[in-house]
Amino acid sequence: MSARTGILLVVSGPSGSGKTTLCRRLANDQLARYSISCTTRSPRPGEIDGEHYHFLSTAEFEAKLQAGEFLEHATVHGNFYGTLKSEVTRFLTDGVDVVMDIDIQGAAQIRDCDDEEIKRAVVDLFVMPPSREELLARLSGRGTDSQETIDLRMENALEEVASWPKYTYRLLSATPDEDYARFTALLSAERMKVNRMVD
Repeated sequence: MSARTGILLVVSGPSGSGKTTLCRRLANDQLARYSISCTTRSPRPGEIDGEHYHFLSTAEFEAKLQAGEFLEHATVHGNFYGTLKSEVTRFLTDGVDVVMDIDIQGAAQIRDCDDEEIKRAVVDLFVMPPSREELLARLSGRGTDSQETIDLRMENALEEVASWPKYTYRLLSATPDEDYARFTALLSAERMKVNRMVD
């Protein structure tokens, strides 16, 4: 019987779309590994190095960046974030699926990667809110943000939604359970692809 290489599930979507919930549930159900990113920001209370993030100094991050070790990277609020190629490929080679909850810029970097193993493994999915009204309700429903923050998040979300045609798959969000059933169905179908089989 043939083994298979792992799948790299690249999941994007605006804040409030449900993408993070889907990715966490998949990892919690042990259907895929969550990729652990590197960052130069300081650990928050309760965060553990190597479990939540790989915490690096700016010099360490820049050295890895110069060496071409990152699959994708970005600067957010003055801190560097990135995913090491080695963090992903070690699982893919062993036939373990990896899920990444990532923004549209990071997804574009991954799609443009010249590593053949990564290219073969990538399955990109954009999670869409069912409607503009539902997205606003989800963003407002958190109850922790000012109206100004909600308006800014909504503006950013609508800009992100415009990128969905760049993805291979689109999931129009419904209920969490319906979304998860479709998400896992996609993973199951991708696992059966002949080009993922190895002798």
